[in-house]
Amino acid sequence: MTVSVGVIGVGMIGKDHIRRLTTVLAGAAVVAVTDVNAEEAATVAAGLPGAIAHPTGQDVISDPAVDAVVVCSWGPTHEEYVLAAIAAGKPVFCEKPLATTEEACRRILDAESAFGRRLVQVGYMRRYDASYRALKAAVDSGEIGTPLMMHCTHRNPSVPGHYTKDMAITDTAVHEIDMVRWMFGEEIVATTVLTPRKSRLGGELQDPLLLLLEMEGGALIDVEISVNIRYGYDIRGEVVGEEGTAALGESNPIVVRKNNMYSGRVPQDWRERFLRAYDVEFQEWIDAVRDGGEFGPSAWDGYAAAVVSDAAVRSLFGGDGRVEVKLGDKPSLYDATT
Repeated sequence: MTVSVGVIGVGMIGKDHIRRLTTVLAGAAVVAVTDVNAEEAATVAAGLPGAIAHPTGQDVISDPAVDAVVVCSWGPTHEEYVLAAIAAGKPVFCEKPLATTEEACRRILDAESAFGRRLVQVGYMRRYDASYRALKAAVDSGEIGTPLMMHCTHRNPSVPGHYTKDMAITDTAVHEIDMVRWMFGEEIVATTVLTPRKSRLGGELQDPLLLLLEMEGGALIDVEISVNIRYGYDIRGEVVGEEGTAALGESNPIVVRKNNMYSGRVPQDWRERFLRAYDVEFQEWIDAVRDGGEFGPSAWDGYAAAVVSDAAVRSLFGGDGRVEVKLGDKPSLYDATT
């Protein structure tokens, strides 16, 4: 069976997913697209055999030829399209964020719970990266003992002009927020944001930031967020256990030693660093849609990331220091997910 996919939003990430679904992976065909830029949607559809450019996302979802939906549109539209996909009984892959407010995420949780089975997957692709999966396997195996701390680094060479102070949390560090919940298999209970000396390269931004996360089991996580560091896209992570440490490996296939020096390549951007993770993420999603299997990061994961992000933003802007995370009741549909 080939899964017929409708894509809502054909900007940079939407086009990249269409390329992935149609030329890299097995078992999927893109049969419908839409975008606020109707001309661009028509151009994309023209390059896909038999695909239709629909006027709206609702039209894509209601198209009987569409088996499953991928949402890559502007964040504030996500709630509308995810709710519509649930109402139509169609699996929906939603790029982050699940929705832009805690209340909107809760409405999605309520709708999916009422439907009675999971349909939603949120695009947290680090769970599909080979290095992160190996790191989690080391933690889960117990070979470094009980994990006590994790040190994380998220460095961007630069960010676009529309990037705002809160986006260091909601757009950048949210990947670490989701990742550590998955890595440790438990929720985040409090967060604190510290503001070191500002980089002159950050303009009006408070750059860098240090985000502290407290896990419910007592482990502490620190995340350095630097988004104008120029030299490359550098993602690091090290878990400190009672009996040892485990860290992400460098992404270089080789290290060159020459003239009393050694060197390797730092990725240019997120696409280069996580290209394969995106491929694995979508292949596993396609397989789950086709076979009725388990989906990846859930609506609860998207909700939890939003609540933790909101708490961190309050710490950043309000000067409140430590802010507790209040998730509320977890619907039974998500008991097996973190």
